[in-house]
Amino acid sequence: MSEDANKIDIVKIMNMIPHRYPILLVDRVLEYVPGESAVGLKNVTMNEPHFMGHFPGYPVMPGVLIVEAMAQTAALVVVEFLGKEAEGKVVYFMTIDDARFRRPVVPGDSMHVHVEKIRSRGAVWKFKGVAKVDGVVCAEATFSAMITDKDSAE
Repeated sequence: MSEDANKIDIVKIMNMIPHRYPILLVDRVLEYVPGESAVGLKNVTMNEPHFMGHFPGYPVMPGVLIVEAMAQTAALVVVEFLGKEAEGKVVYFMTIDDARFRRPVVPGDSMHVHVEKIRSRGAVWKFKGVAKVDGVVCAEATFSAMITDKDSAE
């Protein structure tokens, strides 16, 4: 296995999940353990649209977007693990529990999003997510998601 075998670049990410700018919140997967965990990277930049209003003069990444970055990283774990089985499917939030926000995430930060599977039963997966900047916890949450056919979601 090569050193890059457990990493996922932006091109592959865009082939795996349907999100696109401005809501694609994972730039790269730095570490990946099949079906179990991943560490995603989000480089936070001032040119992201939410900073115009959140907050003028003191740009802070909205907590809901930090949790969304956790969910997207978790979706990559699910999709990569399922491989061909995941084609034509999407991953949707079901629950968000115990969300805690510990420090602001601001432009210039490199946010590392750690997700770990708690369990999976059929189409439902539960994860623990922790977002860190410079090794300091910024946010954490437990959440579950369901993988389903794109057509059944419409």
